[in-house]
Amino acid sequence: MRTTSYVLMAFLSLAIAANAVLSYGLRPIESVIDPLLAATFQAHKTALYAHIFGAAVALSLGAFQFSTRLRGRRPQLHRWMGRFYLGVGVLIGGSAGLIMATHAFGGAPARLGFGVLAVVWLYTGARAFIAIRGGDVAAHRRWMVRNFSLTFAAVTLRLYLPIAGVAGVPFEVAYPIIAWVAWVPNLIVAEWWFNRRRAAAENISKTVRATAA
Repeated sequence: MRTTSYVLMAFLSLAIAANAVLSYGLRPIESVIDPLLAATFQAHKTALYAHIFGAAVALSLGAFQFSTRLRGRRPQLHRWMGRFYLGVGVLIGGSAGLIMATHAFGGAPARLGFGVLAVVWLYTGARAFIAIRGGDVAAHRRWMVRNFSLTFAAVTLRLYLPIAGVAGVPFEVAYPIIAWVAWVPNLIVAEWWFNRRRAAAENISKTVRATAA
């Protein structure tokens, strides 16, 4: 990943995490979110705050897990950050997110969108953990990239909502769509990135073999 892209990703992740913690921690719920969501959020405060806390942890730690400098110079710190990312951020945030998804505003499309996001977030986190426990570092990295692309849905959702508002799309129309758009393209980009790197590696390998022959 290029330095500019990495810095932007880390900045957005930390900014959204800080904003969520400060907003929900210091202000009444109804002053933070759209009034259409307030009743549901008020009725499920425990799950809401658990989801916010978990997602904030995941956003804050996740971006740093892709730092080659950190992995190379502080491998033990990298491992501990990874444990907190998966064990606290993804596990707590995803489980609470699944609970919140069953009550999401926007009917079945929104509930299904957020519900699938929570399930896939938990699943990719579990696969990343299983891979590293089995010593498969390459598979671990692939699953972690997929997982963080889903974590980053917390950022893209907060980018798309104001864009929809500026475009004049009613909130009740935009929200169920964004429940899918906030994460599906992220996962597609992650898979595209894998395929591009794999193709580049194969081209290098072919060039080396051709030169050797």
